[in-house]
Parts: sequence; C-alpha cells; structure tokens
Amino acid sequence: MAKALLGYVGGSDPRVLAEMRRLQQRVQDLESELIRIQAENDALSAAAHHGDSLLDSIDVPQAEPALA
Repeated sequence: MAKALLGYVGGSDPRVLAEMRRLQQRVQDLESELIRIQAENDALSAAAHHGDSLLDSIDVPQAEPALA
C-alpha cells in the first residue's frame, strides 16, 4: 500500500526522490520563515504595547481642535 501511495513501481525513481528532497527543503525553509516572522511580530507587538503605555503617560488636559 505504501508503495502505491508513493508512486513506487519497481526501483526508486531518481526524479521522485529529487522532488521529495526539494519539497522537504522547501517545507524546512517555510518553517524557518514562519519562526522568523512570528519573532518579528512578537517584537512589534511588544513595541506597540510599550508605545501605548508611553502615550498613556502623557498628560493632556483637553484635546486640541484639528486645524481646518
């Protein structure tokens, strides 16, 4: 059954093995990119949260009108 799922007929097809390796490498590359982007997102979220607390600490007694 496993042979049928892999398209295995007779010996190992070098093209299939090469494609399998290429796809495995692509998955690893995408997983690495995902980890990098998640870390960047976490850093940006932390910076945005820090920025919110900084803005909250500014004392503005009254909102200023917008200039027309």
